Amino acid sequence: MEQSSGSSQINTQKQRVLDLACQKGMLRPIHLQHIGVARVVLTRLVASGQLEKVGRGLYRLADSPASANESLATIAVKVPQAVFCMLTALQIHELTTQLPRQIWIAMPQGSHTPQIDYPPIKMVQMTGDAFSEGVEVIQSVQDVSIRVYCVAKTVADCFKHRNKIGLDVAIEALRDALVQKKASANDLWSFAKICRVANVMRPYLETLGQGI
Repeated sequence: MEQSSGSSQINTQKQRVLDLACQKGMLRPIHLQHIGVARVVLTRLVASGQLEKVGRGLYRLADSPASANESLATIAVKVPQAVFCMLTALQIHELTTQLPRQIWIAMPQGSHTPQIDYPPIKMVQMTGDAFSEGVEVIQSVQDVSIRVYCVAKTVADCFKHRNKIGLDVAIEALRDALVQKKASANDLWSFAKICRVANVMRPYLETLGQGI
């Protein structure tokens, strides 16, 4: 009877963890503390194929399709130095309806491209203030800290790398950032200088009635 009772308790704990994984999408060991379950249950669920370990301290239901938020959380855990930028940052800030096929990250000059099988990433190398300035930290729905460039920095980056994403995308991001009041003209101009695209962005700012 005692063995049966213990087995029943373990099965109950496993089910609570699986239910939580279904609710949150992604699980971290700290989540188990909130429901009074030992971390060893995670190991057992991975061993049985019910959970999948997608990164250090990050788990999800096996065979479940990864959402955009889950993909960002996975990269944030695997590559904590990375800053989400360009098209991915536009998506996070809701400044584009496009769904980029790759997740764009910025890394310091000289960095190697992270070896990640999934999701696919596109790395841009940056130096000095162009890498360190304008970083915001937000919490994803999986309670993972996400580093992303602010709207003004993202727009400046789009102009800086317009040959990679298209000038039309950069202009649209600039217009939407101003119309939706997600960035001021002064902030945009400040990051235009940091990213060394002031001369490129000036005529578009002036056309939009934001003379500097």
